[in-house]
Amino acid sequence: MPTHKSFALPPSLYADTAVAPVPTPPLDADKNVSVAIIGGGFAGLSTALHLAEQGTDTIVLEAQEPGWGASGNNGGQLNPGLKLDPDTIEANFGADLGPRMIAFAYNTPVFTLDLIRRLGIACEARQNGTLRAAYHETNAAAVEDTAKQCIRRGMPVSVLDRNAVLEATGTDRYVRAMLDRRGGDLQPLSYARGLARAALAAGAAIHGQTPATSLRREAGRWRIETPRAVVRAEKVLIATNGFTDDLWPGLRRTIVPVFSSITATEPLREDVARKIMPTRSVLYESGHITVYYRIDASNRLLMGGRGPMQWIRDPSAVAYLMRYASRLWPALRGVRWTHGWNSRLAMTADHYPHIHEPGPGALVYLGCNGRGVALATAMGSQLARRLIGGETAGIDMPITSPKPIRFHAFWPVGVRSVVLYGRIRDRLGL
Repeated sequence: MPTHKSFALPPSLYADTAVAPVPTPPLDADKNVSVAIIGGGFAGLSTALHLAEQGTDTIVLEAQEPGWGASGNNGGQLNPGLKLDPDTIEANFGADLGPRMIAFAYNTPVFTLDLIRRLGIACEARQNGTLRAAYHETNAAAVEDTAKQCIRRGMPVSVLDRNAVLEATGTDRYVRAMLDRRGGDLQPLSYARGLARAALAAGAAIHGQTPATSLRREAGRWRIETPRAVVRAEKVLIATNGFTDDLWPGLRRTIVPVFSSITATEPLREDVARKIMPTRSVLYESGHITVYYRIDASNRLLMGGRGPMQWIRDPSAVAYLMRYASRLWPALRGVRWTHGWNSRLAMTADHYPHIHEPGPGALVYLGCNGRGVALATAMGSQLARRLIGGETAGIDMPITSPKPIRFHAFWPVGVRSVVLYGRIRDRLGL
């Protein structure tokens, strides 16, 4: 049986600056519902919202509070697409599903920003574009190839040469970049809380501090036990991502939980802030080990990347990100870094999101692979469609069987090795 502990929010910049949470008290009475959702991150909240807006009786069970995990503690980037290139996606999934996946995934920032506007969510959302930047010619060729594939499909994408990247970023580090104008950024914890508020207003129930401790089939329905009450549901969605446990046997071994860390500066002086990412696009580097960053609405620089495979509480744990920032923009030397935090996201072996239907009326969504803000939001609409319509309701992502990762017990050692190897290859331009 899964064990759960309650923790306060990680000590992040987001926790200090987010809008107030909505009340989501623990479930203390048994309930019968049409759909139960386990996990109160972007995917679970968006699915609950879209279900409730269509009149479906829905409950969200969250072990901590909405947005507690990676949803409320990520880089805040709205990035288009999937991990793999369009041509690869079509080769993997064919001439029907492949193009639908591409069209869906690359439009997820637009879907998310439209949803935010429709619901009036206050989360500092902006559409200033996403830059995928290369600092080695080897990676530059890959960036250009991706851009050509996107342009061939009519996407609003362009390639920036060294001078254009310098103008857009304020650093001469990069030799090439792909700009996708659909991208943007937001304050993720404010957004998660806004989604929760909207889902509640639409009629969904959300209960924090309510972990699902067991799940089993009983009399043609799903029986979900929580510490104080039992939920019986016709259908269930598991959307626990990097915090997936043994609630469904074997599911935890289908993903690798990886910590991603972020550090943030104090609000920068206006003359310094004008020199760093002046177009306010968000950026992630093209490499084996990704560094990503943005300037937020208060002129703070947020730098993210791989860090310790354990919880951190201050910037000193990711000092390499602060050093790297000063290398990119020498004007940052002497600037105070006020926050350092992380959370756990889910990676999949094939780098695609995983959607499973492991039992009657059971649906699973895991593995955003670092693109969770926009992707998980847009998936909420697709998952709701499937939950309402069943197997006859087509969606724009593949539904696959769960496949446990071999030697999963060794994932912490494996992740450290991959990160070290990737950093060496990035430095050598391999």
